[in-house]
Amino acid sequence: MYNNIVILTGAGISAESGISTFRDSGGLWANYRVEDVATPEGFDRNPDLVHNFYNKRRSELASVRPNEAHIALVALELNIKGSVLVVTQNVDDLHERAGSQNLLHMHGELLKVRCERCGEVIRTHESFNKDSVCQSCKRSGGLRPDIVWFGELPKYMDEISFALAGCDLFISIGTSGAVYPAAGFVQVARGAGAHTVELNLERSEGASLFHERIYGKATEVVPKYVKELLM
Repeated sequence: MYNNIVILTGAGISAESGISTFRDSGGLWANYRVEDVATPEGFDRNPDLVHNFYNKRRSELASVRPNEAHIALVALELNIKGSVLVVTQNVDDLHERAGSQNLLHMHGELLKVRCERCGEVIRTHESFNKDSVCQSCKRSGGLRPDIVWFGELPKYMDEISFALAGCDLFISIGTSGAVYPAAGFVQVARGAGAHTVELNLERSEGASLFHERIYGKATEVVPKYVKELLM
């Protein structure tokens, strides 16, 4: 039985709930350039375009629900004797809505905005534009999505590094293995002596680094793997 489990989740786990992924050929991302909506420079050039993009993504959350894979991870957290930390690259709230308690959003959250004037982080379902007023400092023009954009440092890296160094099981679910630093987590965990497992729709770019590889839909392979862990 494993005592300290770290689970990395990526777009593949949310895709089966209907969330558009970064690499979709259609859907929400297809009509935007990453440079325009997912970089600090893009926000500086056209804040309303960026706000509108994330307003749409935020509103999308109302029409989706956690799936069997999200729910299975909650069952693991509740029923295993050791600790379970979920580190997600996803900015949706599906893990929370499924019931995950020990969770870190390394790329930020859609349902949060940050005021660059006073530093306040606000959880909200509302839409914003460049003139929106911060409810904390009462000034306009400083709100931005609390999302980690390209060129920015992911959140909680100290906590994640500590957890990886102490884990004995590392599971990667629904990730491409192409985006760093998350793509390097398997090497850190493996170097610390952890058993490493990839649960994915197809081989990731770092598939060879995993001791165990299981491919299929997240809603099928994750519940099955969790059931086996809990036996």
